[in-house]
Amino acid sequence: MPITSRNKATKPTKTVAGTVKVAAIQMASSPQVASNLTEAERLIAIAAEQGAKIVVLPEYFCMMGAKDSDKVAVREKSGDGPIQRFLSKMAKEHKIWLIGGTIPLVSNYPNKVRNSCLVYNDKGEQVARYDKIHLFGLDLGTEHYHEENTIESGNSVVAVETPYGKIGLSVCYDLRFPELYRAMGEVDIIVVPSAFTETTGKAHWESLIRARAIENLCYVIAPAQGGYHLSGRETHGDSMIVDPWGVVLDRLPRGSGVVIANVNRGYQTSLRNSLPALKHRTIKAI
Repeated sequence: MPITSRNKATKPTKTVAGTVKVAAIQMASSPQVASNLTEAERLIAIAAEQGAKIVVLPEYFCMMGAKDSDKVAVREKSGDGPIQRFLSKMAKEHKIWLIGGTIPLVSNYPNKVRNSCLVYNDKGEQVARYDKIHLFGLDLGTEHYHEENTIESGNSVVAVETPYGKIGLSVCYDLRFPELYRAMGEVDIIVVPSAFTETTGKAHWESLIRARAIENLCYVIAPAQGGYHLSGRETHGDSMIVDPWGVVLDRLPRGSGVVIANVNRGYQTSLRNSLPALKHRTIKAI
């Protein structure tokens, strides 16, 4: 399937400059949508109270099922459903830009979903949608994961303009494919809502997050699932925010909570001027 670029944008409401506080939310979601939304609401409020203007939820914040097919039963049509209404309400109520990790949306197949990352502005309007492109597959010892059985992959690269800079959208397993981030163009922030397994997370999570920040000279906001789930799956957690030099600004190893840091656009610009690696690229595409 060919990958296309869909840089859906909204007109910034103010000049991009200075410093903005951002938050990554970590959860250990259950199979119960209602209880997960209650927990997400609590954590969003904490982030907003601490001054965050951009808040990012983890992959499947709304539900980690007892089995992979459970998410098909709670899938929503684009633009309609309780999970999407919740995200809109939270963004408007707290006057934040809210990135809804991922939620299951209707796909072209009755037994599959789109694993969709939705962006809402501070008025509660959905302004961007990214459907996860790279589907996780793992056969390692007793661990077996095959996302293609229940997920239809997306085919569009998405970056969205915000008052705080251009944000590139990605999800979990996408992190292993640096060409996706190059296809976004020059972005100021990358978000990676995730549910990394403990096995792959302890081996590669931090290395990959920091690499994406360094090679793109941008901030990375990486909220994750972190704990044990009823399916028997253990997710790695270690939600973090990393600066363009690869420095981890804040992190949460385990459990529910909020990771907070400042995105300093002046510092980012200074780094890009001092080390103009993005301008030194000679191989654009193969």
